[in-house]
Amino acid sequence: MANKALKIFPILLCLFTIFLPACESTDIQTATDAGIDAVKALTLSDKDVQDLSEQSARYSDQKHVLAPPENRYSLRLRRIVGKPGKEGNLNFNYGVYLSPTVNAFAMANGTIRLHSGLMDRLNDGELRFVIGHEMGHIVKNHIRKKIRLAYAASAVRKGVASQKNLAGEVARSLLGDLAESLMNAQFSQLEEKEADDYGLVFLKREKNNPQNAVSALEKLARLGPDHSFLSSHPDPGKRAERLQAQLEGKAVSIEENRQNWIARLKAFLENTFPALYKYLEKILPESA
Repeated sequence: MANKALKIFPILLCLFTIFLPACESTDIQTATDAGIDAVKALTLSDKDVQDLSEQSARYSDQKHVLAPPENRYSLRLRRIVGKPGKEGNLNFNYGVYLSPTVNAFAMANGTIRLHSGLMDRLNDGELRFVIGHEMGHIVKNHIRKKIRLAYAASAVRKGVASQKNLAGEVARSLLGDLAESLMNAQFSQLEEKEADDYGLVFLKREKNNPQNAVSALEKLARLGPDHSFLSSHPDPGKRAERLQAQLEGKAVSIEENRQNWIARLKAFLENTFPALYKYLEKILPESA
């Protein structure tokens, strides 16, 4: 991957410079930075992701009013989550923004933030599902994808910023909004379903009533079609119906469906092409 990125770097850099007027009004250093960011988006390491997430989380906490430890929202959140969560090498940390906004978000380093407006609308069990949902976005690597997209957007803006004109000045003022783009990232329907499934499993694992997942989404569905939350999330009502079907044994999770498909494929290959199946067994990882 790194070699491929190095090969296409000159192409990316040329694209940024070709479409910029070749005169002294062009800031060559910024244009070069744009090409570097474009390559960076393709070659982000796990450490890069963690570092960016740490910086973005700090930026977000400085921009918003983070509830102090003895605030009633902080006390309630600690009561809900108990001891800090952990998944493999990942440690989760939680906090509340004192804001009427109905929202929550996560960073790839395990940072999860709820807005007090969301906490006002949901009971403790429903908030546990929301927390599990945000954990799912992290565990399933959805945030990593969004960081790559944010870097790509940064590269484009820096290309514009390299022009020393009004548009360039406006673009320069946007160069620090990587954290903002991550906070407001929109996920695909598949990603939201995977996060919902994780939230449901989280409730079961923590011995909480899984019905809270359904009621949380039903409450969010009642916000109204014009609410900003619904404009950036797939229909909570349909998501609630999907989870309810799972609880009733009428549907399976995305992961279960994926594993069932893999099992059927393996059975087909083993019965129809036994030699090929034995060969694939040797070269493919056990999880495949």
